[in-house]
Amino acid sequence: MLPACDSSSGNPRAAHSYTERVSASPPVNGDRPVGAQGPSRKPVTIRTLRAMAARAEPFACLACYDATTARWMERAGVHVLLSGDSAAEVILGQPRTIHMPMEVSVALTAALKRGAPSAFVIADMPFMSYQASDAEAIRNAGRFMTEGLADAVKLEIDRSQTRLVRKLTRAGIPVCAHVGSLPQRAALRGGYGSTVRTREDAADVVQDAIEMERAGAVLLLIEAAPDDVAHEIVQRTKVPLIGIGAGPACHGQILVFHDLVGLSDHAPRFAEPVDALGDRLLEAGREWVTRVAERRIGGRGYEFEPEKPATIRTQGAESDEERAVRHRRGARAASER
Repeated sequence: MLPACDSSSGNPRAAHSYTERVSASPPVNGDRPVGAQGPSRKPVTIRTLRAMAARAEPFACLACYDATTARWMERAGVHVLLSGDSAAEVILGQPRTIHMPMEVSVALTAALKRGAPSAFVIADMPFMSYQASDAEAIRNAGRFMTEGLADAVKLEIDRSQTRLVRKLTRAGIPVCAHVGSLPQRAALRGGYGSTVRTREDAADVVQDAIEMERAGAVLLLIEAAPDDVAHEIVQRTKVPLIGIGAGPACHGQILVFHDLVGLSDHAPRFAEPVDALGDRLLEAGREWVTRVAERRIGGRGYEFEPEKPATIRTQGAESDEERAVRHRRGARAASER
């Protein structure tokens, strides 16, 4: 095979992987990568989040599912990334979050950390990865910390599971306790939606949060609850509280990436998109179909190296020297007749 070279430089193509190539953003304004926001920030840790909460400085969180998205969100300044079990729906096309496979979840969590090494990455423990027994829960949580490179694990729990949180904490595994509306239990009420409908419901959720903190949880997350509930939790606990559809009182706010950028056909009521990326992807796809049909594929092509002849010899074809020898032999035979 003839070695390919970049048509703009004449140098042989470097043997980089696809990931290495797409991760290296083209330089603009010197050597700053596209999308970079100044110098690299310090790693976000639980200490960072506690300090921000103490200063009443909100921190941004997103659920996303791949290294490329994580890389861009880190550059955007997002502090916390959740490898959410919502990947079952938005990535795998499943109807419910309970269909998230453990092995896939571990792999996606590690992908986020590799893509955004300075972000605080939380692993969302899938359905039945922690409910069957405390021992199994600890083993699976440990996998997220080691194989998945997670900084913490999130469990959808209530105060009946404080013993598990204590055991995880004793094992050295930071826990984010998810209280309020719990999507993994949606089958109990016939679908997704807020379960905090009454003052009694609210009091239960607040008590769940208090008990989770006492058991050792380093973070709390509340989903789909009236603003007053989150405000009460902030007043009665000391650990950072992340909210999703729970009002502005929370220390951090999280949404699913696809809901935020307008990729979801049916986003939840609390998710207000900041872009219509779905429409832009649609146009990009249509443009590519048109370019292919018109043979306008664009980009830069490849050329032969300068010292190589710009001809292609197929198998069985004559070289110039072989052709010259054949002609001389033909001429000699003709003169001898």
